[in-house]
Amino acid sequence: MHSFILEPSEVKSALSDPSVRVVDCRFDLGNHSMGAHVYKEAHIPGAVYAHLEEVLSSPVLEHGGRHPLPSVDDFVSYLEAQGITNDTKVIAYDDQGGAMASRFFWLMKYVGHQEAYMLNGGFQAWKEAGYDVTKDVTSYSKASYTPTVQDHLKVDMEELKNKLLTEDVLVIDSREERRYKGLEEPIDAKAGHIPGARNKFWKGILKSEQRWASSEELQAHFSDIDRTKEIIVYCGSGVTACPNIVALLEAGFTNVKLYPGSWSDWITYEGNLIDTDLS
Repeated sequence: MHSFILEPSEVKSALSDPSVRVVDCRFDLGNHSMGAHVYKEAHIPGAVYAHLEEVLSSPVLEHGGRHPLPSVDDFVSYLEAQGITNDTKVIAYDDQGGAMASRFFWLMKYVGHQEAYMLNGGFQAWKEAGYDVTKDVTSYSKASYTPTVQDHLKVDMEELKNKLLTEDVLVIDSREERRYKGLEEPIDAKAGHIPGARNKFWKGILKSEQRWASSEELQAHFSDIDRTKEIIVYCGSGVTACPNIVALLEAGFTNVKLYPGSWSDWITYEGNLIDTDLS
C-alpha cells in the first residue's frame, strides 16, 4: 500500500466529492506548450492545469537553477484561483512517471498542505482503466488559502555547502548515471556531480515507465541509505528530485529535503567543487 499514491479507481471514486481537486501537471521539457495543448485535448473531468514553468517555477535568474521555486504568494494565488482551500484533497497527475506531479506534490507539502496525493500511472493509467476524459475546462470560485510554510523541507546552496562537511548528511543525485559521472551533460554548462553525492536515478523508483514501485519495493530500493541521516535530494533543476523525495517518504524516511536549485544552481557559483567519475 502507498501513503501518497492513489490508484485510478480511488481517484475515480473521489471525483464525486466537491472538496477534491485534480491537477494536471503534464509538461514537455522539449516543447513548453505541449502540456497545455494535451490538457485542452483531453484530461480527467474537473481537472485544472498547472504549467511547470508558469505555476510550479519562477523566472530564471543568475542563480537558483533552471526551475527556481515559485514564490509562496504566487503559488498560493494559483491555488486560490482553482478553488483550493487548506481542506481540499488535491490529486496531481502527469504522463511522465510522476516527474511533474511530484513537483506539485512537494510544493503542496512546502506550503503545509495535508491532503496531497498523486495518481499512480498518470493519465495513461486513467485511460487504460477506461475512465472518461473531457475537453471541457472547469472553472472554480476563488477560495482562500493560508500557507504554513515548511522551510525545513528545503536547503539553499550555502546550507548544502556547509552540510557537506558533516557526517550526518547524505546527498542524493537523481539524474541519469552518465550525467552524474560527468560522462555527458546535454543540458547544463558543466558536467559532474556535487562532491560526496550518491547516485539514485529517479526512474529506479518505477516498476514500469509510469507506475510506482510498492512501498516495500521502495524500502528495498533505498536499503543502502542510512535512515538516521538527513537526506538532501537534487537533480538538474529541482524537478525530478521530487519523485525521489516522494519515494523516500513512501519508504518511511522522514528527514528528507530538496535542494531546489540543484545542479543547474550549484555550477553557477565559481568556487563550488565538482566531482566526476570518468573511468
